[in-house]
Amino acid sequence: MKMPVSIFFYLSEKIKIMKRINITCLALSGLFLLSCGGAGKTEEETKVPNDSLAATTPEEKNEKAPVDSATAAKAWEAYMTPGDMHKWLASCDGKWDAEMTFWMGPDAKPTPGGKSSVENKMVLGGRYQVSEYKGKMMGMDYEGHGTMAYDNAKKKFINTWIDNTGTGMMYMEGTYDAPAKTINFTGKMVDPNTGEDCDMRQVFKAIDDKNQLMEMYTSVNGKEFKSMEIKFTKK
Repeated sequence: MKMPVSIFFYLSEKIKIMKRINITCLALSGLFLLSCGGAGKTEEETKVPNDSLAATTPEEKNEKAPVDSATAAKAWEAYMTPGDMHKWLASCDGKWDAEMTFWMGPDAKPTPGGKSSVENKMVLGGRYQVSEYKGKMMGMDYEGHGTMAYDNAKKKFINTWIDNTGTGMMYMEGTYDAPAKTINFTGKMVDPNTGEDCDMRQVFKAIDDKNQLMEMYTSVNGKEFKSMEIKFTKK
Protein backbone atom coordinates (compact mmCIF):
# COMPACT_ATOMS: atom_id res chain seq x y z
CA MET A 1 0.00 0.00 0.00
CA LYS A 2 1.07 3.57 -0.59
CA MET A 3 0.94 6.30 2.01
CA PRO A 4 -0.57 9.75 1.38
CA VAL A 5 1.77 11.52 3.73
CA SER A 6 1.53 15.06 2.36
CA ILE A 7 -2.06 15.42 3.55
CA PHE A 8 -0.75 15.79 7.11
CA PHE A 9 1.00 19.01 6.14
CA TYR A 10 -2.17 20.23 4.42
CA LEU A 11 -3.99 19.88 7.71
CA SER A 12 -1.09 21.19 9.76
CA GLU A 13 -1.18 24.43 7.79
CA LYS A 14 -4.80 24.85 8.87
CA ILE A 15 -3.90 24.81 12.57
CA LYS A 16 -0.43 26.43 12.31
CA ILE A 17 1.33 23.43 13.83
CA MET A 18 4.08 23.87 11.27
CA LYS A 19 5.44 26.85 13.19
CA ARG A 20 6.78 24.45 15.78
CA ILE A 21 8.09 22.02 13.15
CA ASN A 22 9.96 24.90 11.48
CA ILE A 23 11.83 25.61 14.70
CA THR A 24 12.76 21.93 15.05
CA CYS A 25 14.04 21.73 11.47
CA LEU A 26 16.15 24.88 11.90
CA ALA A 27 17.64 23.48 15.10
CA LEU A 28 18.50 20.23 13.35
CA SER A 29 20.12 22.16 10.51
CA GLY A 30 22.30 24.02 13.00
CA LEU A 31 23.41 20.81 14.66
CA PHE A 32 24.28 19.35 11.26
CA LEU A 33 26.51 22.32 10.42
CA LEU A 34 28.29 22.04 13.75
CA SER A 35 28.85 18.30 13.31
CA CYS A 36 30.44 18.98 9.93
CA GLY A 37 33.06 21.11 11.68
CA GLY A 38 32.37 24.24 9.64
CA ALA A 39 31.21 26.50 12.46
CA GLY A 40 33.73 29.05 13.71
CA LYS A 41 36.56 28.13 11.32
CA THR A 42 38.36 30.56 9.06
CA GLU A 43 38.88 30.01 5.33
CA GLU A 44 42.54 29.12 5.88
CA GLU A 45 41.64 26.53 8.53
CA THR A 46 39.21 24.73 6.25
CA LYS A 47 41.57 24.48 3.24
CA VAL A 48 43.07 21.09 2.40
CA PRO A 49 46.79 21.19 1.48
CA ASN A 50 47.46 20.26 -2.14
CA ASP A 51 50.30 17.92 -1.18
CA SER A 52 47.94 15.82 0.97
CA LEU A 53 45.73 15.24 -2.06
CA ALA A 54 48.70 14.23 -4.17
CA ALA A 55 49.79 11.75 -1.52
CA THR A 56 46.45 9.91 -1.58
CA THR A 57 46.87 6.36 -2.87
CA PRO A 58 44.28 4.37 -4.85
CA GLU A 59 43.72 2.23 -1.75
CA GLU A 60 42.97 5.34 0.31
CA LYS A 61 40.42 6.40 -2.29
CA ASN A 62 38.62 3.05 -1.82
CA GLU A 63 38.97 2.25 -5.49
CA LYS A 64 37.55 -1.16 -6.39
CA ALA A 65 38.88 -3.61 -8.89
CA PRO A 66 36.81 -3.97 -12.08
CA VAL A 67 34.23 -6.79 -12.10
CA ASP A 68 34.48 -9.37 -14.86
CA SER A 69 31.61 -9.59 -17.33
CA ALA A 70 30.31 -12.97 -16.14
CA THR A 71 30.07 -11.78 -12.52
CA ALA A 72 28.44 -8.53 -13.60
CA ALA A 73 25.86 -10.38 -15.73
CA LYS A 74 25.00 -12.70 -12.84
CA ALA A 75 24.61 -9.79 -10.43
CA TRP A 76 22.35 -7.91 -12.82
CA GLU A 77 20.21 -10.99 -13.42
CA ALA A 78 19.69 -11.35 -9.66
CA TYR A 79 18.90 -7.64 -9.41
CA MET A 80 16.17 -7.74 -12.08
CA THR A 81 14.48 -11.01 -11.06
CA PRO A 82 11.33 -10.68 -8.89
CA GLY A 83 11.57 -12.65 -5.64
CA ASP A 84 9.59 -13.48 -2.52
CA MET A 85 9.12 -9.85 -1.51
CA HIS A 86 7.62 -9.07 -4.91
CA LYS A 87 5.24 -12.01 -4.51
CA TRP A 88 4.25 -10.58 -1.13
CA LEU A 89 3.57 -7.21 -2.74
CA ALA A 90 1.45 -8.91 -5.41
CA SER A 91 -0.73 -10.39 -2.66
CA CYS A 92 -1.77 -6.80 -1.86
CA ASP A 93 -3.12 -6.25 -5.38
CA GLY A 94 -6.79 -5.47 -5.80
CA LYS A 95 -9.29 -2.89 -4.59
CA TRP A 96 -9.33 -1.59 -1.02
CA ASP A 97 -11.26 0.87 1.14
CA ALA A 98 -9.06 3.33 3.04
CA GLU A 99 -10.24 5.20 6.15
CA MET A 100 -8.02 8.06 7.40
CA THR A 101 -7.64 9.51 10.90
CA PHE A 102 -5.45 12.44 11.98
CA TRP A 103 -3.91 13.77 15.19
CA MET A 104 -2.91 17.46 15.16
CA GLY A 105 -0.53 17.29 18.10
CA PRO A 106 0.87 15.07 20.87
CA ASP A 107 -2.19 15.54 23.11
CA ALA A 108 -4.83 16.07 20.41
CA LYS A 109 -7.91 13.93 19.96
CA PRO A 110 -8.27 11.90 16.73
CA THR A 111 -9.95 13.67 13.82
CA PRO A 112 -11.72 11.72 11.04
CA GLY A 113 -9.99 12.44 7.73
CA GLY A 114 -12.28 10.85 5.14
CA LYS A 115 -12.46 7.73 3.01
CA SER A 116 -10.87 6.76 -0.29
CA SER A 117 -10.93 3.87 -2.71
CA VAL A 118 -7.55 2.32 -3.48
CA GLU A 119 -6.48 0.06 -6.33
CA ASN A 120 -3.10 -1.71 -6.30
CA LYS A 121 -1.58 -3.34 -9.37
CA MET A 122 1.79 -4.98 -10.09
CA VAL A 123 3.49 -3.70 -13.27
CA LEU A 124 6.61 -4.30 -15.37
CA GLY A 125 6.58 -8.05 -15.03
CA GLY A 126 5.76 -8.10 -11.32
CA ARG A 127 8.67 -5.83 -10.34
CA TYR A 128 6.76 -2.83 -8.98
CA GLN A 129 3.37 -2.09 -7.49
CA VAL A 130 1.48 1.07 -8.38
CA SER A 131 -1.42 2.41 -6.33
CA GLU A 132 -4.18 4.88 -7.13
CA TYR A 133 -6.22 6.68 -4.48
CA LYS A 134 -9.51 8.49 -5.14
CA GLY A 135 -11.97 9.85 -2.62
CA LYS A 136 -12.62 12.64 -0.14
CA MET A 137 -10.27 14.16 2.42
CA MET A 138 -11.59 16.74 4.90
CA GLY A 139 -14.40 17.58 2.46
CA MET A 140 -12.20 18.06 -0.61
CA ASP A 141 -11.63 15.78 -3.59
CA TYR A 142 -8.55 13.72 -2.98
CA GLU A 143 -6.34 11.85 -5.47
CA GLY A 144 -2.93 10.24 -5.03
CA HIS A 145 -0.51 7.92 -6.82
CA GLY A 146 2.20 5.76 -5.31
CA THR A 147 4.90 3.32 -6.36
CA MET A 148 6.31 0.55 -4.20
CA ALA A 149 9.47 -1.37 -5.06
CA TYR A 150 11.61 -3.97 -3.39
CA ASP A 151 15.22 -3.35 -4.34
CA ASN A 152 17.00 -6.72 -4.54
CA ALA A 153 20.41 -5.06 -4.21
CA LYS A 154 19.60 -2.81 -1.25
CA LYS A 155 17.36 -5.43 0.39
CA LYS A 156 14.92 -2.63 1.14
CA PHE A 157 11.47 -1.45 0.16
CA ILE A 158 11.31 1.90 -1.63
CA ASN A 159 8.14 3.99 -1.68
CA THR A 160 7.35 7.16 -3.63
CA TRP A 161 4.19 9.21 -3.32
CA ILE A 162 2.48 12.16 -5.06
CA ASP A 163 -0.99 13.62 -4.55
CA ASN A 164 -3.14 16.68 -5.21
CA THR A 165 -2.38 18.31 -1.82
CA GLY A 166 1.14 19.28 -2.89
CA THR A 167 3.60 19.61 -5.77
CA GLY A 168 6.52 17.61 -4.39
CA MET A 169 7.37 13.93 -4.20
CA MET A 170 7.82 11.84 -1.06
CA TYR A 171 10.60 9.23 -0.92
CA MET A 172 11.04 6.61 1.79
CA GLU A 173 13.03 3.43 2.37
CA GLY A 174 12.03 0.61 4.67
CA THR A 175 13.07 -2.78 6.01
CA TYR A 176 10.73 -5.73 6.39
CA ASP A 177 10.11 -7.41 9.74
CA ALA A 178 8.87 -10.84 8.61
CA PRO A 179 7.54 -12.16 11.96
CA ALA A 180 5.54 -8.96 12.47
CA LYS A 181 4.58 -8.67 8.77
CA THR A 182 5.59 -5.02 9.04
CA ILE A 183 7.62 -2.56 6.95
CA ASN A 184 9.34 0.18 8.96
CA PHE A 185 9.89 3.21 6.73
CA THR A 186 12.00 6.32 7.27
CA GLY A 187 12.37 9.27 4.94
CA LYS A 188 11.84 12.96 4.41
CA MET A 189 9.25 15.34 3.06
CA VAL A 190 9.23 19.06 2.53
CA ASP A 191 7.75 21.59 4.95
CA PRO A 192 5.90 24.01 2.61
CA ASN A 193 6.41 26.89 5.06
CA THR A 194 10.21 26.77 4.86
CA GLY A 195 11.04 24.68 1.78
CA GLU A 196 13.22 22.51 4.06
CA ASP A 197 13.02 18.73 4.43
CA CYS A 198 11.86 17.22 7.71
CA ASP A 199 12.29 13.67 8.98
CA MET A 200 9.36 11.30 9.11
CA ARG A 201 8.62 7.70 10.05
CA GLN A 202 5.93 5.28 8.94
CA VAL A 203 4.90 1.77 9.94
CA PHE A 204 2.95 -0.42 7.52
CA LYS A 205 1.46 -3.65 8.87
CA ALA A 206 -0.29 -6.46 6.98
CA ILE A 207 -2.70 -7.66 9.66
CA ASP A 208 -4.23 -10.39 7.48
CA ASP A 209 -5.34 -10.94 3.89
CA LYS A 210 -8.22 -8.46 4.26
CA ASN A 211 -6.89 -5.84 6.67
CA GLN A 212 -3.84 -3.56 6.68
CA LEU A 213 -2.75 -0.59 8.77
CA MET A 214 -0.47 2.37 8.06
CA GLU A 215 0.69 4.72 10.84
CA MET A 216 2.67 7.93 10.44
CA TYR A 217 4.75 9.52 13.20
CA THR A 218 5.89 13.15 13.31
CA SER A 219 8.30 14.91 15.67
CA VAL A 220 7.52 18.32 17.16
CA ASN A 221 10.08 19.95 19.47
CA GLY A 222 11.85 16.63 19.77
CA LYS A 223 8.70 14.74 20.81
CA GLU A 224 7.37 12.11 18.41
CA PHE A 225 3.65 11.50 18.18
CA LYS A 226 1.27 9.58 15.96
CA SER A 227 -0.08 12.05 13.41
CA MET A 228 -1.94 9.89 10.91
CA GLU A 229 -3.48 6.46 10.51
CA ILE A 230 -5.02 4.69 7.53
CA LYS A 231 -7.01 1.49 7.90
CA PHE A 232 -7.28 -0.60 4.73
CA THR A 233 -10.04 -3.15 4.14
CA LYS A 234 -10.02 -5.28 1.00
CA LYS A 235 -13.20 -5.22 -1.06
